[in-house]
Amino acid sequence: MQDNEILGRIGELIDEEHQLRSRITSGEAGTDDHGRIKNLEESLDQCWDLLRQRRARRGIGENPDGAVPRPVSEVEGYQQ
Repeated sequence: MQDNEILGRIGELIDEEHQLRSRITSGEAGTDDHGRIKNLEESLDQCWDLLRQRRARRGIGENPDGAVPRPVSEVEGYQQ
């Protein structure tokens, strides 16, 4: 996956998250919406991590295509 594809996916995930949060705020949320938001947040974290990996690899002269998505359990365990 190329950087522009990752950024496109991030945009899609953010759009969906905003729509769901609006539904929750307006009281129109379904029973699965809160769980879906959690999944979206995890997917976003994975995408951002993959993009950072690619940029870091490129920055040290390595092939960015060697970056691989890390599991949610790993990405969610990072400290801010």
